[in-house]
Amino acid sequence: MPIINKKEELEAFFHDSGKARDKWRVGTEYEKVGIERRSAKAIPYSGRRGVEFILKELVERHGWEPVEEDGHIIALVREKAQVTLEPGGQIELSGEPCEDIHCTHAEFTRHIRELLQVTEKLDVVFLGLGIQPVSRLEEIEWVPKKRYRIMAPYMQKVGTMGHRMMKQTATVQANIDYGDENDAMTKFRTSMGLVPILGAMFANSPISEGTLNGFRSFREHIWTRTDNDRSGMLPFAFAPDVSFSHYADYALDVPMYFIIRNGDYVDFTGIPFRHYLTHGHQGHHATIEDWELHLTTLFPEVRIKRYMEIRCVDSQPPELMPALPALIKGVLYEADCLQAAWDLVKGWSWDERMELYHDSHRYALKARIRRFTLLDLARELLEIAWEGLKRQRVLNGNGDDETIYLKPLRDLLSQGKCPADMLVEKWEGELEHDIKKLIEYSAYKLP
Repeated sequence: MPIINKKEELEAFFHDSGKARDKWRVGTEYEKVGIERRSAKAIPYSGRRGVEFILKELVERHGWEPVEEDGHIIALVREKAQVTLEPGGQIELSGEPCEDIHCTHAEFTRHIRELLQVTEKLDVVFLGLGIQPVSRLEEIEWVPKKRYRIMAPYMQKVGTMGHRMMKQTATVQANIDYGDENDAMTKFRTSMGLVPILGAMFANSPISEGTLNGFRSFREHIWTRTDNDRSGMLPFAFAPDVSFSHYADYALDVPMYFIIRNGDYVDFTGIPFRHYLTHGHQGHHATIEDWELHLTTLFPEVRIKRYMEIRCVDSQPPELMPALPALIKGVLYEADCLQAAWDLVKGWSWDERMELYHDSHRYALKARIRRFTLLDLARELLEIAWEGLKRQRVLNGNGDDETIYLKPLRDLLSQGKCPADMLVEKWEGELEHDIKKLIEYSAYKLP
C-alpha cells in the first residue's frame, strides 16, 4: 500500500468520490434490537437463541455468505448488501445503494421477512425502538469483533455513556451521494442544520431499563456523553467557506482507534491522524486505506466518506423505516428543495443550534427556537420533501410515487406527534407500564 504524507492526498479522497447526477443513489442502514420474548432481555451473541445462530440460519436458508473472525460469524454478505453486527448484538442491514425508495423498501421488506422466518420458532423478536427497553449494560453480551476489543476500553476513558451507545442503541441511517465539493458542502451544511428537526421527527427511545427515561430520544442524548472528540454537531459546517479541507482538518485531529495490517487490528487509540500522517507510529506509516478506515470511526451527526451519511435518527417501527431515506432523497436530491430546507435553518446562531439540539433529545417536537416549535419546522420540512419526490416522479408497479413512504410520517405529524410521543402515550395508557404489552406493541410482524 503506497504511503501518504500530505493533507492534499486526504482531500483528494473526497474530491475523487464525487459522482455524476445520474449515478446518485440512496443507501440505508437499519439497526434492530432483538430480545427474548419471555424475558424481554437482549438476545445474546452466543447460544441456541443467539445472534450467531440466527446468522447461521440466514446463511443456510437464504443464501447469505458468512464473514468470520476467530471462528465466529460476525457479518453476512449477499450481492451488494451486508448484514453486520453492532457491539450488543443489534442486527444491521446495510442495504445496497438504490436508485429509488421502492427498491429500498423491497430490500428492507425481504430482510425482515427472512429474519423473522428464522427467529419465530426461537421465541426471539425484534423491536421497532431506538434502544433496548429492558436490559442493562452488564446483561448484554459483547459481540466478539476485534475492533470492539480496542474501542470498548477507550470509550471508558473519553465519555460516560460509550458502552450504552455501543450495546443498547439502534439507528436508521440514510446515505447519499454528492457531485462535487460545492454540492457536498451544500448538502453537508443543510443536513447538519436539519439535525434537531430530523432527530425530533423520528425520536423513538423514551423507554430503557424498564421505565421512562425522561427523553424522547435517549439514544441521541447518549451520543452527547460518548466521545465529544468524534461525535455530535460540527460548528465548521456552517462556515460560509466550508470545504473538504475543513472536514479533513477535523478528521486529522480526531484520535484514531486502530489500523489494519495483515488482517489484524493494531491499537492506535489516542493518536491523532495528523501525527500519524506526519511522523508514522509504531513503525507504520499512513496509507489511504488507513484514512478511509479512520473516517468510519468518526461519529458526527452527518459524516462524509465516499458518500454522506445522515446519522441522527433513532431506529423506527417498520412502517417508518423507509421514511428517512425518502425524506432525505426528496430534500437533498432536488436543488430547489435543498435550498428551501436550508432556508428553514440558516438564520440560527451556533448557540441557538446547540440549545435546540439538546432540547430536541428531551422534548422532540415540543422543543422551540425563537417563535417556532420543532413540530412547525418538521411539518414544513416534510412538505419540502413531498414536493421533491413529486417532482422526481419515480413510480412503482402500482403507479405510486415515493411519497407513499412519507405518509405514515405525515399522519404522525398531523397529530403533532413523533414515535416516542405515541409510545409514551401507549405506555401510560393501554400498555399499563407492562413490558410484555410493550413487546407485543413494538415487535416486528411478518410482512
